[in-house]
This record gives sequence, structure tokens and C-alpha cells, in this order.
Amino acid sequence: MEEQMEKVSIREASQEVSRDFQTLINHDDLNSLKQLQHLTLGRLQDSNAVLSHFNEYSENCFAEVSPDFTRNTRLLKSMKSDLDYIFQKLRSMKSKLLATYPDAFPDELTREALDRRPDLDMPH
Repeated sequence: MEEQMEKVSIREASQEVSRDFQTLINHDDLNSLKQLQHLTLGRLQDSNAVLSHFNEYSENCFAEVSPDFTRNTRLLKSMKSDLDYIFQKLRSMKSKLLATYPDAFPDELTREALDRRPDLDMPH
């Protein structure tokens, strides 16, 4: 019997606490929060759909231009290799000319005064 009385008193206490909590909650505020949450959910779903569409579009665009990038990259590497070879040959020819004709090229001070172009042979 005492156990039964304890259960009843616990139930009554929990109901009292529940009623106290219900008085603390404003149902209009809860409804307003639910409405805002639904609005936010809708906006996030719309944003997700837009981003998904954009990702698909970007993927398709990349697939279209990727072969061009690959081809142009190969072309640029080949051109760089060719230019490196040409500059190497020019340096070799210049050193041979300097050995044969020491006065063929002006010294540094004279060359700087005559030629204001950037030195393409030297990396920056």
C-alpha cells in the first residue's frame, strides 16, 4: 500500500511540474517559432536545389572545356621546351661569337643604355 501511495504522489508531483512548465510556455511564441522554422527549412531547401543545379551545370561546363585545357597544356609545355632549346642554342652561338669576336657585343653598361627590353632568358 505504501508503494502505491508513493507512485501516486510521484504522479501528482510530475503533473504539477508539467502544469508549471505549461504556464511558462507561450503557445503563440511556439507557433511563431514553428512557422519561422518551416520558412527557414523552405529557404534552405530552395538554396540546396539551386546549388545542386549549379553544381551540375559547372560539371557539364568543365567536361566541355577539360579536353581543351589538356590539349592547350600539352601545347604550352611543348612550346616551352622548344623555346628552352632555342635559347640554349642562342646562348651557345653568342658564346662562340664572343670567343671569335670579343668586341661583337657591348659591355654591360653600354648594353643597358642601348637595350631597355626585359631579359626573357632570366626567370623572375
